[in-house]
Amino acid sequence: MGYLKEQTNQQTDLAAVLRDGKEILLQGFNWESHRYNWWNNLETKVPDMAKSGFTSVWLPPPYHSFSPEGYTPQNLYSLNTKYGSERQLRALLQKMKQYRVRAMADIVINHRTGTTQGHGGMYNRFDGIPLGWDERAVTSCTGGLGNRSTGAVFQGFPNIDHTQDFVRKDIINWLRWLRHDVGFQDFRFDFAKGFSAKYVREYVDGAKPLFSVGEYWDTCNYKGSSLDYNQDGHRQRIVNWIDSTGQLSTAFDFTTKGILQEAVRGEFWRLRDAQGKPPGVMGWWPSRSVTFIDNHDTGSTQGHWPFPKDHIMEGYAYILTHPGIPTVFYDHFYDWGNSIRDQIVKLIDIRKRHGIQSRSPVRIVEAKHDVYSAIIGEKLCMKIGYGSWCPSGREWTLSTSGHNYAVWHK
Repeated sequence: MGYLKEQTNQQTDLAAVLRDGKEILLQGFNWESHRYNWWNNLETKVPDMAKSGFTSVWLPPPYHSFSPEGYTPQNLYSLNTKYGSERQLRALLQKMKQYRVRAMADIVINHRTGTTQGHGGMYNRFDGIPLGWDERAVTSCTGGLGNRSTGAVFQGFPNIDHTQDFVRKDIINWLRWLRHDVGFQDFRFDFAKGFSAKYVREYVDGAKPLFSVGEYWDTCNYKGSSLDYNQDGHRQRIVNWIDSTGQLSTAFDFTTKGILQEAVRGEFWRLRDAQGKPPGVMGWWPSRSVTFIDNHDTGSTQGHWPFPKDHIMEGYAYILTHPGIPTVFYDHFYDWGNSIRDQIVKLIDIRKRHGIQSRSPVRIVEAKHDVYSAIIGEKLCMKIGYGSWCPSGREWTLSTSGHNYAVWHK
């Protein structure tokens, strides 16, 4: 009975977190973090993360992987990695629990590195380690004896066949172990394009994380090298993915990132869609939109799709005052100097103080080439860009300002 009661409570917890809409996430690593005794480094920063206002910190994959960054997993039940030992990880999670900051596990279940050669001479068996699957667990399109993939193929590695009952059962048990034994409360699903969202629904339903986010990273619509104004097709694909998880998961708002990093170069007209709303997932389904400026793939040392460095604060002034669920990147917060960090902390504080949450209404006032301005909720307004704008009416007071941005409150 106790377990059942706990399960029911967790379901309400998931609903409560999404309904509350007050999440502020920190991505707690970059592409090079595995070189730096990472779990210990983060443990020293937990009090500061809590004080800064972060509700959840996304950690890199905490289980054994062929590559040091963690994204080619092999033994899913081994918690000794290049980021640190199992003991160090558990100490970090304990400290986070003490400070009431939730820990988000990076869940890499699209593909898995084999241990032994099987069918066709491929490394598509997992002998000698827990979850010792055979070739049936690997999709036929990546050298296994399973069914075809239910999504995009991640090249170069055996892709997991989620249509197999035994595979899903094992994954759910493993996720429950991460959740209840190891102590992660939240999940981030890596390469979510690679398998059907209905399986994410089953996994979230089975393991009951308090919060989930999927990385459904699709290419934006371009004409040559120029980004199209209309990205409705792009955000619709992300919305469809969220919908197919039974609305149980949120998704990273790659649409907003793609548009915002063009807008800040003097094309702020991009930030208002044809209906007068924000043009990303944020404008259609803000309670499921996780906004961000950069991550370990787009920025860091990989730099696949970086936000322009000298416009970072305009980016944060936008996502931290707007609806959706904002995410701050480790590098910007801890490596780019005290000035950037203090400005981000101030914006988080303003967001909390004026009750801005994932569903707050937005009224866009200006969206021209040189300036964007909006009123969010009842009591906050902001501008970004080199053009001048300030709210009319004596009831507005300046809350904070920096290079090409300003925020006011009533």
